[in-house]
Order: sequence, then structure tokens, then C-alpha cells
Amino acid sequence: MSLPPESDDSDCWLLWFDGCAWPNPGRLGLGALIVAPDGRRIELSQAGSRHGCNNEAELEALRIALERARAEGARRLQVIGDSDVVLRHLGGDRRATVEPLCSQLQAVAATLAGFDRIELRWVPRHRNRDADRLSRAALGLPDKPAPVPGRGRPRRRRVADPV
Repeated sequence: MSLPPESDDSDCWLLWFDGCAWPNPGRLGLGALIVAPDGRRIELSQAGSRHGCNNEAELEALRIALERARAEGARRLQVIGDSDVVLRHLGGDRRATVEPLCSQLQAVAATLAGFDRIELRWVPRHRNRDADRLSRAALGLPDKPAPVPGRGRPRRRRVADPV
């Protein structure tokens, strides 16, 4: 599902989504940022309808954001998130076998089908900070600290064999 490269993107909306579960599984926090072609920003931050895991939270966040974008008049949409699971399943690269993910994926796919054009785009977590902040705020959780350049996970060092 993607926009043709030669298409005019002047009427394309942007939608960033994220979800969190605290603990995981636990309460769901849903967050999304929708940006209209004119630059208007719509922030969504709400608690989920039930308890579940982080993948369920991300799917529910995406579903409510898609419904809101449609209600605002979006017809062409670039959907951006850091959920490899959600985006691979919606893109057809994977097939879920676990309920309730199957039914949630079907509901989101049906909602996506109501748009004229959709592009699904994965981004690393640090590039999805607004949606992450909104999903955490829905549960009263603080923002995650910003990543410090050059300070990723410590690399394993190879220890030389004793002589």
C-alpha cells in the first residue's frame, strides 16, 4: 500500500501513531499525531478500552487515529510508526495467528481500505517521539529521555582467551 512516486503529495496527510502497555501486558495508552496538508496538528492521547500488550495498544492507537483522520477529511495518508509488527502485518509481510491481534488487524485493514491512497512507513523509535509522548501521557507516564548521540547499548567486548 503506497502512494505512486509521481503523485502530487500536496493533499497528503501525515499520521504518526504509537501505543504502550503499562505494565506489558497491562493498561493501554494510545497516542497519535495527525498533520493536515495545511500544517494543522491534531494530537490524540487517550487510555485504551481494555488491558492488553503493546502490539494491541499500537493497533488500537492506529485505528482511532485513522478514524479521526477520516472524520477530518483525509483521503490520502502517510501512516508512520515504529511498530515493525503492525506495519509488517498490514503490509502483508506477516500473518498474525493470535487473537485478539487478528481481529484488530482486520479492523485496521478495513479502515485503511476506506482511504484513496495509503503509504505505510516504519521509522526508528527515536523518530516517533510525539506519538510515543502522547501514548505515555494517556497513562500518566513521563516522557522517555531523549537519546544521547553515541550512547547506544554498550557493545560486547571480546575477551581474549587466557594464555
